[in-house]
Amino acid sequence: MKAGGAGVVALALLAGSGLFAQTRPQPKPIPQGAYAQNVEYVGFTNLNGHLPFKIDIQQVGGRWYMYAGAQTDRGWSILDVTDPANPKVLNWITGPKNTRSGELDIAEGKLVTAAERSQMGGDTDPNAPWDDGIVIWSLADPVHPARLGQWKTGGLGTHRNAYFGGRYVHTAAAVRGYFGQIYVVVDISDPAHPVEVSRWGLPELKLKDPNAQNTAYPHGHGLHGPPIVVGNTAYLPFGTKFVMLDISDIKHPKEISELTFDPPFKGLFAVHTAMPFPTRKIVETNSEANCEDGPSQASLVDVADPKNPKVISYFPPPVPPPGAPYRNFCDKSNGFGAHNINMLFHNPFVDHSDNIIYMTWVNAGLHIYDIADARQPKEIGYFIPPDPPRVAGAPPPPAKWVTDSADVLVDTRGYIYLSDRHAGIYILRYTGPKPGPAIPLHSE
Repeated sequence: MKAGGAGVVALALLAGSGLFAQTRPQPKPIPQGAYAQNVEYVGFTNLNGHLPFKIDIQQVGGRWYMYAGAQTDRGWSILDVTDPANPKVLNWITGPKNTRSGELDIAEGKLVTAAERSQMGGDTDPNAPWDDGIVIWSLADPVHPARLGQWKTGGLGTHRNAYFGGRYVHTAAAVRGYFGQIYVVVDISDPAHPVEVSRWGLPELKLKDPNAQNTAYPHGHGLHGPPIVVGNTAYLPFGTKFVMLDISDIKHPKEISELTFDPPFKGLFAVHTAMPFPTRKIVETNSEANCEDGPSQASLVDVADPKNPKVISYFPPPVPPPGAPYRNFCDKSNGFGAHNINMLFHNPFVDHSDNIIYMTWVNAGLHIYDIADARQPKEIGYFIPPDPPRVAGAPPPPAKWVTDSADVLVDTRGYIYLSDRHAGIYILRYTGPKPGPAIPLHSE
């Protein structure tokens, strides 16, 4: 969300008000091997084999277009999901080799894609060149994006960035002189010549040599992103800490506060996501971890006093459904932990409910939570995809090849898109009880 974005939020809330009331397509039986509660199965696509990571959506001329960054194929798929029961792949854009291209964001007719050095996939070569930074595209033709320009970090590139429209892109950038990624604001008002406006990083991430190349995989314990901006506050998941910055002077960000999660939580990121719900004065945070790292944290933080944020609750972790052939999700595979939530609230075509959270848990699929009472989140639905068949490049047995639920997006029609890095995109719909109104944390 950008400064002055209340109108966008209000529009999106109106657009999403029919989430539980609109006409549904005929539901299909859930796939064999899947488990579901209060979630119906609508459709699926394997994107012609270009397995997806991050996803975004827009509506143009009555058509709904989805954009999916590939996990290892270096590129982007464009789909028509106007009929969610029959998604159609319309275009594939090949990205640069040796470059991770799975992250993207859309606003005001522009697509911003991330480029960072890759350390996964068949074409990864540590001695080969890579692309880096952000690439800006025009979506004047929603099926055939036109490249407008690129900003380069001069380092390892960017990971998950945020574009809320207007002139600024808020990036998680691996620049020289820092370990991991830091917050960098980029001005794209002239998209052919984007320029850095400001940067901010935790002091402990700064290297002694300002020209030293960042060698962290892929972004160390720095800023994961996306940086979410509401008004003059930036909410940053800085790996070990949740950080809030005052960016009223966009050229000179200033720290408001930080809340440490590591210790006690470990993993690649103890704070992988930080998503504010500004009308409720709370922030959702969660880690990115697996079973070897210990339990994930998924929490709600009270930020009514921005200088003194405090955790008020933790989400209950998923448990296997009745009949599942594993005692717990770590027994299923090591790849169990919180990952992403439905959070593209700057997008007017994405649902903005402030009392429900859709969260992926990797091998445990999608889990849906009622957060009307922020002090007591409760699970109200789930969808666990079937374990897919092995694909080219998959590790051979005895390595396990199971569902790998990565990203989730909910459109204003109520359709849930669940990206699975080992299978494709599942299209679903929540059918359970509507959460009640949000309960205020503080008396007015």
